[in-house]
Amino acid sequence: MRVRWTGRTTAIAAAALAASLVVLYTVDPTRRMVTPPCPYLTLTGFACPGCGLTRAFHALFHGDAVTALDFNALLPIWVAVFGYLFVSLVLTAIRGRGLTWKWVSPGVLVGLLALLLIFGVVRNLPFYPFSILFP
Repeated sequence: MRVRWTGRTTAIAAAALAASLVVLYTVDPTRRMVTPPCPYLTLTGFACPGCGLTRAFHALFHGDAVTALDFNALLPIWVAVFGYLFVSLVLTAIRGRGLTWKWVSPGVLVGLLALLLIFGVVRNLPFYPFSILFP
């Protein structure tokens, strides 16, 4: 079944995203488990490219950018992606059309995938300076 992105649907999606950000702001994931542990890390002992993002966003929301980048060095990319998505959802709910997605070409997606794969390998190398990338 295909989701039809009406104003109501996008308003619900934007509200759900905003509510999850409020929960992430109020609950410290370093002290209390907000999400289940990463299955990839649990099964293999290796950190995936997304490991540490919950803690990184929490630290960023509290103004600690250095700690946030320590949890996940790709945080600026994720902030841009999620921010663009959130603004697009809000605009779709308000005016019926969101931001343009013309910049999401196959080349951009392949580049992002390559970056994620390289980061996933490099952050698991057991020697300095790459070991500091492990969450």
